[in-house]
Amino acid sequence: MKVAVGSKNPVKVKATKNILEKIYEDLEVLSVDADSQVPSQPFGLDQTINGAINRAKNAYSTGEFDLSVGIESGLMETPNSITGYIDLQWCAVFDGDKITLGVSSGFEYPPMVIEEVLNGVEVGDVMDKVTGVEDLGEKAGAVSYLSRGMLDRTENTEQCVLTAMIPRMNEEVYFKD
Repeated sequence: MKVAVGSKNPVKVKATKNILEKIYEDLEVLSVDADSQVPSQPFGLDQTINGAINRAKNAYSTGEFDLSVGIESGLMETPNSITGYIDLQWCAVFDGDKITLGVSSGFEYPPMVIEEVLNGVEVGDVMDKVTGVEDLGEKAGAVSYLSRGMLDRTENTEQCVLTAMIPRMNEEVYFKD
C-alpha cells in the first residue's frame, strides 16, 4: 500500500502512518507538498473539508499511489461556546475514485486567541506567541498545551485519519454495488 499525505507537516504524516500501519501490513507513507486551495486559516465546514479534499486529490495526482490523505484544521462556528468557535481537524482519504471523510474531537481556544484570529492572524502564530514554542503545530500542538499534555496533536490527528478510514475498513457495508 503506497500512500501520499498531502502535507509536509511531520505530525500529519506520523499520525497517518500510525493509523494505517494498523490496517495495512505492507505500507509506504510519503509526504507530498499539496495545496489546500483554501485560506491558510480555514473557517467553517466548507473551507475545512474542501481543504482536506483538495490536499488529498492534489497529493494523489503527484504519483502512483493507492491512497492519498488530506488533513485540514479549521474553526467551526459553534453557538453557546465560550468563544463561538471549535477547532476540528478533517481528514479526506482518496483512492482515485471515492473520498471518505473523518473528523477529530474538537476544542476551544482561549478567547484572546480567537480575537487575534478574527483580526487576521493564524492560530499557529498566536499559539506560538502564547506558549513561547516555535512551530507548536508541527510538534505537540496547541491541543497538548491546552489539555496539559493529556491529548497531543498527533493523537488528535490520528482520530480524523481513523474515522476517515472506517468506511474503507468496512467496504462490504459501505460500498455495496
